Amino acid sequence: MTSTFDWLGRVGETWAAEWQLTDRSFGFLTDQLLAKASERPFLQALDVGCGAGEVALAIARGHARAEVIGIDLSDKLIAVCEERSGYLSNVSFIQGDASKWSAPSFAPDLIVSRHGVMFFDDPVGAFRHLAGIAAPHGRLVFSCFRSFSENAWAERIDAMLPPGSTVPPDQFSPGPFSFADRAHVEGLLRDAGWTDISFLPVDYPYVAGAGPDAVDQAIEYFQKIGPAARASAKLTPEERALFLRRLRQYLTANNDDDIIALRAAAWIVSATRG
Repeated sequence: MTSTFDWLGRVGETWAAEWQLTDRSFGFLTDQLLAKASERPFLQALDVGCGAGEVALAIARGHARAEVIGIDLSDKLIAVCEERSGYLSNVSFIQGDASKWSAPSFAPDLIVSRHGVMFFDDPVGAFRHLAGIAAPHGRLVFSCFRSFSENAWAERIDAMLPPGSTVPPDQFSPGPFSFADRAHVEGLLRDAGWTDISFLPVDYPYVAGAGPDAVDQAIEYFQKIGPAARASAKLTPEERALFLRRLRQYLTANNDDDIIALRAAAWIVSATRG
């Protein structure tokens, strides 16, 4: 389980340091999410759990008349966002908790998130708050992983760890796969006051490495980010050697012309403020 404390500390720092690689890994999904978010016009957009800012910046570039705000718990990620924003005058970034944040005269008619909403301690309360600050008939569009089993790369890498080195969280505890169950997510959103809820399944290539050193790049990446990162950091030298050997074999087998693109599965969820 990834906690608020993690995003304020170690996890946020890691994602800030590796933002180019994480943006690349989600590249195809980002395009699908942006297309869905742009299906209707909007004047104000809020990017929840904006990370290093790729989605917020893309929205700001593509919708010059819209006011865009990105919010994230990690001050390190917000610093990256601000550095990347450059000349764009219609986007700003705030370090804070989206489940509590609001601002005068800002009522987003689009709330968007790329894999940033699965970590709320109280998801119904968070989504209710977002509905409360949204404009009438405002839209919510976010992506999240489908099931662990549908993301074979995550399941395989987790299985390479020694037995007992990971403790499977409760299915619905905050974490990367906590929104995999469609009925569960729909119930959360309805309880929070959202309507017109829809789910678009998207299968996409999760790019973990590219170039002549794709395998080494992917090995380093998965030791820092992903389902095995936390557990692998705690392995003994012998356990780590075995884990890395298994990981190298798996990634080498999936290296196609210097690209390691693992099949990933996500939902793009859409809803309207009731």
